[in-house]
Amino acid sequence: MIKLIVGLGNPGAEYTATRHNAGFWFVDQFARDAGASLRDERRFHGHYGKGRLNGHEVHLLEPQTFMNRSGQSVVAVAQFFKVLPDEILVAHDELDLPPGTVKMKLGGGSGGHNGLKDITAHLSSQQYWRLRIGIGHPRDLIPEGARAGAKPDVANFVLKPPRREEQEPIDQSIERALAVMPFVVVGETERAVMNLHRNP
Repeated sequence: MIKLIVGLGNPGAEYTATRHNAGFWFVDQFARDAGASLRDERRFHGHYGKGRLNGHEVHLLEPQTFMNRSGQSVVAVAQFFKVLPDEILVAHDELDLPPGTVKMKLGGGSGGHNGLKDITAHLSSQQYWRLRIGIGHPRDLIPEGARAGAKPDVANFVLKPPRREEQEPIDQSIERALAVMPFVVVGETERAVMNLHRNP
């Protein structure tokens, strides 16, 4: 069963609407659906709350440590509540998926994502669940004729808000992910993955 749901992002109003904060967007919406409110919890280095879904209590966390130190916050909650890595779901932005696509998987590498890198280091394990929210890649914005030798600026891309035509499919993908969370919190992760991946 998933006992802890983490959304990744950067703290501060200037980052709220940026692509890198897609994980925060997911947890914010989950908290509303679960009747939870997130509050600043210094011992967890983040915004923390508890919600109930399908009768199951779920810990919710948004690290406030900046992305590349997310693990410090995640491990603090995991140790305090004795949550194992495979009972954690981390929602994050995914460059390798187009806007509108959302995937869920257990384990794997970081794909260059600094938040995942730090969580893996702090948990000493890759065996936690990831909810990968597609935001697209800056190389897709380079005109086809100019792609040879052009180096996409990933850092700048993730710290900018999505374009209007990207935001709507991202929001829809988050809604689809939320729709399978009742399965996730009761431990029916395979069913959740099948339902989620059945959609584009």
